[in-house]
Amino acid sequence: MEQRIGAVIILVGEEGDIHRINTIISEHADMILGRQGIPLRERSTSVISLVLEGNTDLIGSLTGKLGRLPGVKVKSVLAG
Repeated sequence: MEQRIGAVIILVGEEGDIHRINTIISEHADMILGRQGIPLRERSTSVISLVLEGNTDLIGSLTGKLGRLPGVKVKSVLAG
């Protein structure tokens, strides 16, 4: 399957389980090229951005697992 480059933005609200999020991200570590986390304490929100390289099935697996968690919103974009 074709490898694609993508970016994922994860918005984590107060009820989001950071430990579970980190576990899921770690399970997909082989396709993560970069990661950045920004806590926005005054808004009770955190933003995690990921740059990925993988096939659409693996990227979809990651975003699907994250998107099903309470308090978590996920958006992704893929190129080529």
